[in-house]
Amino acid sequence: MSTPRYRAIADDLIHKIKSGHYRAGEALPGQRELSASYGVTMMTLRQALQVLSGEGLIDQRAGRGTYVTQPSAEYPLDTLRSLGDDLRRQGHPLRTEVLSAALRPAPRSLTRLLGDAPAGLRALRLARVRHLSGRPAVHQISWIAEPHASAIRGADFTETPLYTALAEAGARVHRATERIRPALLTAPVAARLRHPAGSPVFVSERVTYDDRGAPVVVDHATILGEWMEIRAERKAADLSLHWSGAFTK
Repeated sequence: MSTPRYRAIADDLIHKIKSGHYRAGEALPGQRELSASYGVTMMTLRQALQVLSGEGLIDQRAGRGTYVTQPSAEYPLDTLRSLGDDLRRQGHPLRTEVLSAALRPAPRSLTRLLGDAPAGLRALRLARVRHLSGRPAVHQISWIAEPHASAIRGADFTETPLYTALAEAGARVHRATERIRPALLTAPVAARLRHPAGSPVFVSERVTYDDRGAPVVVDHATILGEWMEIRAERKAADLSLHWSGAFTK
C-alpha cells in the first residue's frame, strides 16, 4: 500500500526541519508556494502541515504564517542519568556554562538529610546554566556532599558531567528522589537565562543517594517550560506520580 501523498510531504518537511534546512524560529514558505512546489492541492498540503503541528514541529499563526518551533527536550523520569547526559543522548546541542564552583557552608536541604552532620559542614556548590541550541534553557544549582566535594572540586564541569566526575571519585550512585513542579521564573534566575521574569518554568528538586543510603547530590534546576516536555513510561508498581491539591476545592 503506497504512502498517502500528504504523509510523504509531511515526512519530507520533517526531514528538512530536523536537518536544519528550516531552522527554529524561521518561517516556512507560504502555503501556495509549498503546494505548488510539491504539485498538490492546498487541502493536501494542509493535511501535511497538520501532521507537523501535531508533532509540535511548527506553529501556525493566523495571518502571520507558519514557523518552525524551538526543539523541546524530553525529561525522562525513569533514569538515574544526569540532565546533561539525557540531553546529549537525545542529540540536543548542549553547552554548559559554569557560573561558580566553590566550597561553602552546606545548606539545610543537605544537612537535614545527613542527620548528625557536624557543625560547620562544607559542601561544593556548583552553579551552571545549560544552553540548548545556543540559548540558555536550564539554571541548575547542585550541592555535593563530602568526601566527594573536595575530590571533584577541580573538575572542568564545562566538559565533564557531574555524575562522571563523581564516578571517577569513587561515588557509587544508587538511587534518586525527584520532585517536579510548575512555577514562575524568578527575577534572579531570569537574568541568568535571559528570559522574562514570570514566565512558566518547571522546577526540579532532586536528591541522589549512594549505595549506603547517604546523600551525594542535592540538586535544584529551573527549566524553561517552552523547552521541556516530561515523559514517563508507566508500568505496574514501577512509577508513582503524586498529584498536589491543585484539583481540590
